[in-house]
Amino acid sequence: MAMSLPFVDRSSSSLPVQFVGHSKWGAWLKAQSAVRRAWVESLGIPGLPGDIAVLPGDDGKASGAVFVIPNAPTLWDFGALSSKLPVGTWRLDGETGPVSMTDVVVAIGLGAWTFDRYRATKAKPGPRFVWPADADRKRATATVEAISMARNLITTPSSDMGPAELAAAAQDLAKTHKARIKVIAGDDLLKQNYPTIHAVGRASARAPRLIDLTWGKASHPKVTLVGKGVCFDTGGLDLKPAAGMLMMKKDMGGAATVLAVASMIMATGLPVRLRVLVPAVENSVSGNAFRPMDVITTRKGITVEIGNTDAEGRLILCDALHEGASEKPAMMVDCATLTGAARVALGPDLPALFCNDDKLANSLIAAGEAVTDPMWRMPLFPAYRRMLDSKVADINNVSAGAFGGAITAALYLKEFVPDDVPWAHFDMMAWNNTSRPGRPEGGEAQVARAIYRTIADRFGK
Repeated sequence: MAMSLPFVDRSSSSLPVQFVGHSKWGAWLKAQSAVRRAWVESLGIPGLPGDIAVLPGDDGKASGAVFVIPNAPTLWDFGALSSKLPVGTWRLDGETGPVSMTDVVVAIGLGAWTFDRYRATKAKPGPRFVWPADADRKRATATVEAISMARNLITTPSSDMGPAELAAAAQDLAKTHKARIKVIAGDDLLKQNYPTIHAVGRASARAPRLIDLTWGKASHPKVTLVGKGVCFDTGGLDLKPAAGMLMMKKDMGGAATVLAVASMIMATGLPVRLRVLVPAVENSVSGNAFRPMDVITTRKGITVEIGNTDAEGRLILCDALHEGASEKPAMMVDCATLTGAARVALGPDLPALFCNDDKLANSLIAAGEAVTDPMWRMPLFPAYRRMLDSKVADINNVSAGAFGGAITAALYLKEFVPDDVPWAHFDMMAWNNTSRPGRPEGGEAQVARAIYRTIADRFGK
């Protein structure tokens, strides 16, 4: 279900929210009436970024509000309005530069996201806002709905978000936008030569799947998105400890992220021929689980020795990447909650970018900076490829040592992408550990807006 944005067309009873830069707070306060100045001072508001005060009118009722923003605000600074303003209808008043009014709307909309599916008491309605005249409604709505969809998918427990449910979500998205979709399930994966997806998912009572969505005109530039859809990861026979397994419902965050990008592309009608490939599995333990030191022949024909069954994400991705690259797209991006090593290196909020094309990498980084969707490029250092050598197969799915884990994982994926296909790989957290303005605790579609912006800039109308 699409999220309803907290915006209305008009309201005669709306109250203004004034934006005041941090450095201008003193001047603003001095310019107010003595009564209003005394009221604000009585609230003990120091005028720091993020401070907000509801202002009284002569009749004792609220007459508006003032919101303090940094001197150089970013998109997320405006996300606090959804949670800090009281219920009512508000209109935005003042300069928001360098943040566009469209991005202000996005921040407010994402700040209003809640996940109360399993609560008897649902979240109470929050404040509403009048649509700003200079906001791009179509893009803002597409963005908020897409990111909210991804957040819902990631935050849903694995009991209700297995491979079948993830495929159903993709089918709903395809139906909404009149896209074509094919789902290959169970043993049909072997018949159609997706052996690593089948190997990882076969131990679960919930059959593995490959979700294959296409949209757009065949004559348009081909853009392919691949997302890791591990709906729960026990680690397989190399079983995770309890602490490591706790958050594994979010291990399909890469899949949710590329579905969010696809949703934005289709909703805004970008002139591309889109393809989305999502291998959806549950990495479980049973008598037919794949084992350490097994050798699997991939879709590409490369043989892989299993050094660790808990490095399953790269296994399901490699079949999907090879298939995606077979069409020689103008751009291919994969998203995955792939390694703890990337989180150790960059923390939870900074996805790692690996890319075989400098122009594409620079475009993604610039887009991320423009829309406050950050990333950090890390090297596809070729000398580390030797760390994936196997004595019995063409490659091992893990490196022999404990160092450079995010790099060696990316190098494994690189084996399945030809050099002439511009390709980017994101290793991400896909989760907000704490609530911040615009980013409530829960699932997160990191880099989705940056990827969309890059595609729009490259191939847009």
